[in-house]
Amino acid sequence: MNARPWKLAACVAMVHAVAAGAADAPLSQQITRAGQQAASAGPAEFFTGRVRVEPVWPADPHITASGGLVTFEPGARSAWHTHPAGQRLVVLSGVGLTQEWGKPVQTIRPGDVVWCPPGVKHWHGATPTTTMSHLAVTGTADGRNVNWMEKVSDAQYSQEKTMSDTHHLSATQQAIAPIAAATAVGDMPKLNAALNSGLDAGLTVSDAKEILVQMYAYTGFPRSLNALGELMKVVDARKQRGVQDAPGREPAQPIPVGKELLALGTANQTKLSGAPVRGALFDFAPAIDAYLKTHLFGDIFARDNLDWQSRELATIGALSALPGAESQLQSHIRIGMNVGLTAAQLRQLAQGLAEQDQPQAAARASSAIDTHLAQASAAEPARSPPRQASPAYRGS
Repeated sequence: MNARPWKLAACVAMVHAVAAGAADAPLSQQITRAGQQAASAGPAEFFTGRVRVEPVWPADPHITASGGLVTFEPGARSAWHTHPAGQRLVVLSGVGLTQEWGKPVQTIRPGDVVWCPPGVKHWHGATPTTTMSHLAVTGTADGRNVNWMEKVSDAQYSQEKTMSDTHHLSATQQAIAPIAAATAVGDMPKLNAALNSGLDAGLTVSDAKEILVQMYAYTGFPRSLNALGELMKVVDARKQRGVQDAPGREPAQPIPVGKELLALGTANQTKLSGAPVRGALFDFAPAIDAYLKTHLFGDIFARDNLDWQSRELATIGALSALPGAESQLQSHIRIGMNVGLTAAQLRQLAQGLAEQDQPQAAARASSAIDTHLAQASAAEPARSPPRQASPAYRGS
């Protein structure tokens, strides 16, 4: 397949040309302040979906590789391409996908480093349900650093993930539900243990804070505030022991306001649920509909420093711990599978709750999983009608 002509502004791989006259620059330390170099949208010719490209440094005679930050929103990805001098990707946040031509799609997570050798045809981007940001360090050869090819088709993009990703939660994913469950019932000793286990497993401080902030929508402000206070104690105690936990990051994307926020929240709610959510309950109490769309599914689910699978693991963990929240739990088992969690992974969540001495939460989770799978098996293969409002979407 013929490579398309290289274009300077098309990708982070080429956010900077080799600087003219750079050889004459003074040999002294230089600082480029954050925000000095304008970000831009990834060109539609070379990307599918919404992509943000932020230049970090140019290639120059001293270091013949450029660097840039690229953020892919859910479903976004690059076109197929190669690099004449190779490229390294360092995943900073979210969950992403990458594929080498002729090989399976691979999942990439924060801390993973991907080496793309010169001339190897590949693509990379976000998963269908999660944002992904990476730092790209791209070499330059003969003034070029990328050769663009055809776009990644929907069929190529939707290939099955690896068996390990499909059947097993990562260590950090396993740590989320026990934290949320302990928060939901206000069990500080169990929360303390769960937070320590989560940080040991690789959760960043930002990850833990984000989980606990989200909990206010499902367990109430008092539980959320108390849990955040416990996290502060845990982090401080770990520092006293010489443990330096990774701070993580704040959201990279700005959150819209007004009508744009309502539109974003409505779109997120529809995507999570699998169909528009409406019904008599929302007609009866339209304020709760507005709060759900603009705040829970808008403000919170738009924050890209925690992916949607992790958010659903937290929600399922919390609802599993709450007596009387079975209908909400049932809905979020379905939503969890809508965002890519499998039955095997959800059963692992329930097992993890049992192992963390939360047997009642584990039993509720297992029961909800069994019920959902039975209903899904019995359902006719028809397009789902709009979701009717139910207590599953009250958010607290």
